[in-house]
Amino acid sequence: MVDDAVSGMVRVRRGRVVDVGEERPGAIEVSVLVEPDGTRSDALAYPEVTGPVAVGDTVILNTTAGHLGLGTGGLDLVMGVVDGRDVELGHPGRIMKLRYTPSQVAVRAVEETHREAIESSRGLEGTPVVCAPLHSMVGPVSAGAKASSGARVVYVMTDGAALAGAFSRLVPTLRRAGVLDGFVTCGQAFGGELEAVTLWTGLLAAKEVLGAEVIVVSDGPGNLGTGTTWGVTALASGHALNAAATLRGRPVAALRISFADPRDRHRVVSHHSLTILGDVCNAGVNVAVPVLDDDGERDAVWERLRARRLEDRHQLVEVDGRPALELLAERGVVARSMGRTAADDPAFFLAAGAAGVLAGRMAAGSRRSRS
Repeated sequence: MVDDAVSGMVRVRRGRVVDVGEERPGAIEVSVLVEPDGTRSDALAYPEVTGPVAVGDTVILNTTAGHLGLGTGGLDLVMGVVDGRDVELGHPGRIMKLRYTPSQVAVRAVEETHREAIESSRGLEGTPVVCAPLHSMVGPVSAGAKASSGARVVYVMTDGAALAGAFSRLVPTLRRAGVLDGFVTCGQAFGGELEAVTLWTGLLAAKEVLGAEVIVVSDGPGNLGTGTTWGVTALASGHALNAAATLRGRPVAALRISFADPRDRHRVVSHHSLTILGDVCNAGVNVAVPVLDDDGERDAVWERLRARRLEDRHQLVEVDGRPALELLAERGVVARSMGRTAADDPAFFLAAGAAGVLAGRMAAGSRRSRS
């Protein structure tokens, strides 16, 4: 026990930065020698929140998740730099995110910067919106849309998991590879190329401001599951499907399918997807069901979907997701989820890719109709 420690909701430690590692937009990974025992910690700092971080700085760390052994990227988080430089607000935005926490940030939201475009919008006007229950699905979904139509793809990150957009390694990778064309953070999530107060304005901004032909909606990395039916942040995917339908988009559900996950509740079709489509989503939506080479796996998926009578409520469409995986390979992007690649769990990635391919075909059809 650290001397003079007090009880609280976080585990706080101090340490000295001894190395600076990977940098990506909005985030920097550092190595810290933690006091008082000198153990080495890998940590993540958001310089726009903490101020600059450099070798030799003494930093305050939130070590809570790492101490508990939780799967949050294996990184502690820098809360601040002791004796660091003052940081000034660099823009005139007045919308607060992470509200009423010590790390609350001010952003320039589309409700301020593009008010007229949002207020005068006629809605999504048939734009396909793929709603995925896991952040790791964003890559194959986006690649599927790009491969099938060359569509302009924009990702809207919701606030059910990581709130800092910079926490995602996947988004900058997809942007560099030309698989993803824009990035919006909505709700309490922050750090996107555009900021939105709600999912609704995030969807509209993706179309009206960034010119999206396909929109992908998902939590950031690290969504929370409890092993219970209703205690999982992925269920917000159902709300996103409802929002897309209300805004007159064309909602597409990406199924979470796996034959490699050791947990029964996620094998074949995850209980997340079954609950989202059976109980949370009120609108009739398109559901992409992947083509699977193994007839036994294909039959198992369809049996699970039909057992919940999902064909009675939604349009289930069987789609080949392989073009998505081929495009990711061509662009040098290695898709991973829970440490598994497409070679380890092909059904998972084919399901996400199928949703993107379906959305891309819809976008191509809309493009032909307009022309």
